[in-house]
Amino acid sequence: MDTPKTPTAPAVDDDREEKTTTDDSAVQGTKDTKDMTGDAGSGASGTDDTGTVTDTGTVTDTDADADTDDDADLELDAYAEAEAASASWLGTGSSAVVAAALGIVSLTGAWGGRVAAERETLIGQITTSGGGSPAQQISEIYGDAWHTTALVNGLFALLALLVGVFVLVRPAFGAPSVHPQPGWIRAVALAGIVLGVLGVLISAGMYFDLFLSLPTAAAPAGG
Repeated sequence: MDTPKTPTAPAVDDDREEKTTTDDSAVQGTKDTKDMTGDAGSGASGTDDTGTVTDTGTVTDTDADADTDDDADLELDAYAEAEAASASWLGTGSSAVVAAALGIVSLTGAWGGRVAAERETLIGQITTSGGGSPAQQISEIYGDAWHTTALVNGLFALLALLVGVFVLVRPAFGAPSVHPQPGWIRAVALAGIVLGVLGVLISAGMYFDLFLSLPTAAAPAGG
């Protein structure tokens, strides 16, 4: 009598199960790989962000340094401009003092004017030593010396006037300055101009005998 046989599962099913297990392992490995890749990307992004922050900080420091350099340049420019203005005012201030001094000399008389007057007196004495009328002697000895003194004083007065005017109009020419002309310079220059005008008027009156005429000799008595 034959013994019944137990049915055996087909080998194909075992192969399918092994294949399914292998596929699940592969899918799980792929997910793990993606997760690792994502973590690495996140780390890289953090590094990039950190680098950006660092770069931003560097830019901020550079801007601060640039602002500091600009402030230093502005201070240097202001200092240089103040030095240039001081040098310019030194020259104009000296010119103003010279104008006032020339005006005073034109009114009080200059050493050169006295020397020139004495020279004219000597020439007149030499000219009239051989003889001459009283009127000629007065003109040669006294009149020429008087006129020479007036001429020299008038030249000093004219110089005072010109220098004073130059000082007053100097700021209108050339490069404009931030700092205005000091008040004392204008005052001294104006004083020089006033003295110069007075000197010119007085010298002109002396030269043309407007204030004092030359002495006249009395006519000799006839006998």
